[in-house]
Amino acid sequence: MTGYQGGALEAIVVRILRREFAVAMRLDAAGPVAPITAPRVPCQLYVHVPFCESLCPFCSFHRVEYREDKSRSYFKSVQRELRLYRDRGFQFRDVSIGGGTPTVNPGELLETIRLIRSFWDIRSLSVETHPNDLTPHVLDGLQSARVDRLSVGVQSFDDVLLRAMGRVHAHESAAAIVGRLAAARGRFATLNVDMIFNFAGQSVQSLERDVAILRELAVDQISFYPLMTAPSAARRMQGSLGAADPARRIALYQQILAGLRPHYEPSSAWCFTRASAQSIARPIDEYITQSDDYVGVGSGAFSYVDGRLYSTTFSLNRYRALIEGGASGVTGCRTFTRKQRMRYDLLVKLFGLALPYAYIDAKYGRSFRWRMSPELTALRVSGLTRHDPDAIRLTDRGMAVWIVMMAEFFTAVNAFRDQMRRHIRLEWPGPSASRPTAIAPRRFAS
Repeated sequence: MTGYQGGALEAIVVRILRREFAVAMRLDAAGPVAPITAPRVPCQLYVHVPFCESLCPFCSFHRVEYREDKSRSYFKSVQRELRLYRDRGFQFRDVSIGGGTPTVNPGELLETIRLIRSFWDIRSLSVETHPNDLTPHVLDGLQSARVDRLSVGVQSFDDVLLRAMGRVHAHESAAAIVGRLAAARGRFATLNVDMIFNFAGQSVQSLERDVAILRELAVDQISFYPLMTAPSAARRMQGSLGAADPARRIALYQQILAGLRPHYEPSSAWCFTRASAQSIARPIDEYITQSDDYVGVGSGAFSYVDGRLYSTTFSLNRYRALIEGGASGVTGCRTFTRKQRMRYDLLVKLFGLALPYAYIDAKYGRSFRWRMSPELTALRVSGLTRHDPDAIRLTDRGMAVWIVMMAEFFTAVNAFRDQMRRHIRLEWPGPSASRPTAIAPRRFAS
């Protein structure tokens, strides 16, 4: 991997992928969408909680500013939708709850987790949170709910960048975040820290310091994402953070990989697990690599079942109305062609570092190898993959390029999110209510 800096190869990959992913993300939301059919085997459940106390300028996920009454009503709709999937015979084993900030209303979150566990025999449950929510009371509640993996969205330990993101206030600092993480360490089977690289103002020295702090903290898992923004987020970032340079992604990724090894080893192209804990099978944020099918519950969630991609409405009001009418929140669907499904599996499984031959032969037979032969040959000849007796695996060089490929995939998803947002009304009822003036103290329901 030494000396590899991207350049022409990255430019070609990005150009091809932008075209392919733009086509794949054209969902048909014009008419009624048939209900998702339960897969034959248990699949992944994702629950989306779109509320945040403040909206970060770089974030392209579906999110709205927190208001307690809105969040209570929303969680009740989510719980009804979960009942609907139970009644339709869906089976889930692994659960990810993301956002937004799911812990923004911890009482409702805890009730939702209890409901999930009462419906299904859950093997692993992951929850995302904000560093500000790493309080003893919230952590106690999450432990009591048997959360296996807590993923903390830190993004950076650089105070200048954090202030530009609006993620710390005058009396807070990255040092305070480090202290909260240290206090949370050991309370869950996996403590993951989410980081972002390639901010416009992020220097090599700043990134090196982030990596050094993470090594010192010795958390179980680190997810280092390249900055991925929808067009609307890119415009928002201009004022506070400036425009990022995509050409830096591979060089910065190389720096991260070199800085984390040998203390951490990749579990996916951008998720790293502490080397001493590699023997334990740990879930990661990109649950799409761990299950063929997944079902998304909540406004703005996506599902992928049996080669079909589904989206739920991005309107909280429409979502509530659909659920109260006895339907799911799904309003868009696209059926992938067989070749698109093969490309999707190639992308996602190699993002998880290996594409086993047994997996592709069971799913597609020998047709995968001949229909995908141009792609497989190009990957091998360019040194991005190696073909072992049991699987196709990414090389270090391949991982560097794969973070670009996944970034382009999620950028296409983010562009679709922008399109969905343009079709909904403002969530808040009027100018005076457009921004909450106070946030009620958050506590678990007794």
